[in-house]
Amino acid sequence: MKQPLNIANRLTLLRVLMVPLYVYFYLDSHLIPAPYNQIVALVIFVVACFTDYLDGHLARARHLVSNFGKFMDPLADKLLICSALICFVESGEMAAWVVVILIGREFIISGFRLVAATEGVVIAADIWGKSKTVVQMIAVIMLLVPYEAQWFYVMQQVMVYASVVLTVISVVNYMKNNWQVLQSQ
Repeated sequence: MKQPLNIANRLTLLRVLMVPLYVYFYLDSHLIPAPYNQIVALVIFVVACFTDYLDGHLARARHLVSNFGKFMDPLADKLLICSALICFVESGEMAAWVVVILIGREFIISGFRLVAATEGVVIAADIWGKSKTVVQMIAVIMLLVPYEAQWFYVMQQVMVYASVVLTVISVVNYMKNNWQVLQSQ
């Protein structure tokens, strides 16, 4: 008999379902006029980020770690962040080269993990990857906040470039620590 999805996995699926809602409200102001559509997108993004924290916490605390969760949780995170970044390029809020670096890292790490899995090696997230994710989420939230002051704009840019720096450090660290995976035969 199939087991129903546990609460942690349901939260992960909820996060995946929130992605198209986020994209719709961020890019379309027909249903809710601008700038209120962006505020709705902000609320959706913040709630989705909270589900990321909550599903991980529940999975560990209640011993609900599952293969489904191991697969879907990072995928849900990537869908959420990458969707937000692509929307920022569409709206002119973020330069395409920044988004290419941020998303490119995700492809590289996913590729490393796929090759490692075929060798029976699990490449867990490290402190650089986790820090990168937190800073990216903060940067996205700050870019979604419709507050127009010079100091806030500077802080938004600091967070965007901090996420780029952490992204580069994290991919270099992953490659350095796991290069042997690509060299095995």
